[in-house]
Amino acid sequence: MKIVKLNLIIVLLIPWLLQSRYSENSFKTFSKPFIVVLDAGHGGSDSGNIGNGYLEKKIALTITLEIGRLLTKDNDVKVIYTREKDEYIELNKRAQIANDADADLFISIHCDAFPSSKAFGAGTFVLGLHENDRNFKIAQKENSVIFLEDDYEKNYDGFDPNDPESVISLLLMQEEYLDQSILAATSIQKSFVTTLKRKDRSVKQAGFLVLRNTYMPSVLIETGFLTNKNEGAYLNSTKGQSSMAKAISKAIIDYKNQLNQSIQEYNANKIISESNNKNTLLSKKIIYYKVQISASENEIETAPYNFKGLKPISKVKSGSLFRYYYGNSPKFKKAKKDLKKAKNKGFKSAFLVAFLNGKSISIEEAKKDE
Repeated sequence: MKIVKLNLIIVLLIPWLLQSRYSENSFKTFSKPFIVVLDAGHGGSDSGNIGNGYLEKKIALTITLEIGRLLTKDNDVKVIYTREKDEYIELNKRAQIANDADADLFISIHCDAFPSSKAFGAGTFVLGLHENDRNFKIAQKENSVIFLEDDYEKNYDGFDPNDPESVISLLLMQEEYLDQSILAATSIQKSFVTTLKRKDRSVKQAGFLVLRNTYMPSVLIETGFLTNKNEGAYLNSTKGQSSMAKAISKAIIDYKNQLNQSIQEYNANKIISESNNKNTLLSKKIIYYKVQISASENEIETAPYNFKGLKPISKVKSGSLFRYYYGNSPKFKKAKKDLKKAKNKGFKSAFLVAFLNGKSISIEEAKKDE
């Protein structure tokens, strides 16, 4: 499976904009509200990381709810939460909430941790193979919460968070949405850097279970490191949480607007192209010649063996007669050769017929306009 290099500038791709959830037939932006499912990581018995005594589950929920509040200011956006209070929601259920809503985007909010307190900065992830041990460690931390669930081996098809190879089984579901996921993640990462002046940790790939079964573009955000004293204090503050929420909501709206613009450009180009094609067909004189080899009240199959091996054969019903034609040439010289061949095959009374845009015209008129 080809792995996308995420350290390149991501260019907006058009083909995936043509999915059924978007309108192709008008200049409307979306045929339904743009649905965003916001997933506050951890919760309940799962506190997440507790770097410097801060609770990841609490910070993630506060930021998530503020993102939702800001997004709903846009009338075209509908927000759905996987949790709105301090409770643990199974990872499979989080994905199912998004799928049941036919969501356009799934965003999972988390806080990072690292043995060294020097690490800092916000990062975004999409589902993919671990390119290095660090990415694996992050996914391992987030995926290990399944051990809190009953029958986790059955529910997650034997997935082992501690086995780097297990992630390969996760990729099939999300592969179709990888381009969109990268685009959304890139918009969010860009907002962190330009709006908040945060360290650019770039868009990365790793095997997160919460993204596995979502049937839409999906991004996991690590808002920063609680294990970093300054960053932990920032993320635990009202100002920090508000700033992060503004940056993420702005990026989501920018992503939505990019889709809108691309859909409008596609529709506009499609209408112009169809109009040009129609005008071309209406204005262009299409002349071609055929050799009429017989006419009969009996309908005969146009197979070559019924016409002494000649092909192609076509037929047109005119009144009570079926007229049978050999050949189909836009050039008079080529048509004359077809006529000679038909006569050599035994159709001595064959003659040429000219057509203009499907209607019969005289040979003289056809030659004049050829």
